[in-house]
Amino acid sequence: MDRGLENMVQEERQKWACSAYKRKRLRGILTAVYSYLIRKYREDGARIFLEVHNEYDDPISFCRCGGTVGAILTCPLEVVKTRLQSSSVTLYISEVHLNTVNGASVNRVTRVSPGPLHCLKMILQKEGPRSLFRGLGPNLVGVAPSRAIYFAAYSNCKEKLNNIFNPDSTQVHMISAGVAGFTAITTTNPIWLVKTRLQLDARNRGEKRMSAFECVRKVYRSDGIKGFYRGMSASYAGISETVIHFVIYESIKRKLLEYKTASALDHEDESAKEASDFVGMMMAAATSKTCATSIAYPHEVVRTRLREEGTKYRSFFQTLSLLVREEGYGSLYRGLTTHLIRQIPNTAIMMSTYEVVVYLLDG
Repeated sequence: MDRGLENMVQEERQKWACSAYKRKRLRGILTAVYSYLIRKYREDGARIFLEVHNEYDDPISFCRCGGTVGAILTCPLEVVKTRLQSSSVTLYISEVHLNTVNGASVNRVTRVSPGPLHCLKMILQKEGPRSLFRGLGPNLVGVAPSRAIYFAAYSNCKEKLNNIFNPDSTQVHMISAGVAGFTAITTTNPIWLVKTRLQLDARNRGEKRMSAFECVRKVYRSDGIKGFYRGMSASYAGISETVIHFVIYESIKRKLLEYKTASALDHEDESAKEASDFVGMMMAAATSKTCATSIAYPHEVVRTRLREEGTKYRSFFQTLSLLVREEGYGSLYRGLTTHLIRQIPNTAIMMSTYEVVVYLLDG
């Protein structure tokens, strides 16, 4: 009996020594985890309008609705933005014909910066419309835990800091946004790395596309666990964008509420929310996001370069200096127009949906 058990243990060790067996077991584990996340996401998403909570009791339900809708509608813009930021499509080659003294024609190549429309045209021509939704799967899976963690950390930190600083002051919003951003980035960075790799995976029509599971295996084989946290330093630098965004948003929101309250007192009406109030929230979110993104955008380009496969970019400051030295300061704002077009409606949709759901559940 002992001899048989020893043989079984030895066989199991030999199996694990085989790389093919390791990949098979890893694929099974990842499939189970992925299926669980999808199932929980669907179950919890369906309960959003069935459960009644206060504003800070369950921020997970509130943020999922707006974040998911915005992610789906703006996915093509994000793919174009990511391609523009990357080094693989940063430079396009164009031929310039020159005439020499003896009349011969010479071809010279010049490096030009592609525009969003040109990039979109190339994707549609070479890869097809489906490529505009590359990375949507990880995005949908990640938007739930990311928004949930962010809003939960933000509201909890804000509630505690209100007892230390002046309630709803600028310091409270800045610190809360910073803590929330740091927490969300640290826990969900692997999801966004997989999303970026999928968006950068350019394949011609008819070629087999890399799946999310294949991407996970590829990252793990090449870089190990630490490979899933590439670009996290740039994301930490991007916390400044989140802080600026929420400080401006909360300030505009407070002004709008003060104006609404004063107007209601003048007319002796009940301060019930109207459609114009939610339009105001959308405008506040769009304005604050535009200001924050324009200031902190270079970290987006650095993050994309760090997440590229097998590149020369190793750290945040090394990538930043290398970009400036090789491509100029303009490279730090590659894809900004597309990013603004994507982020403004996405943020407006998410934040206004958040406010609407909070209002409806509060009765």
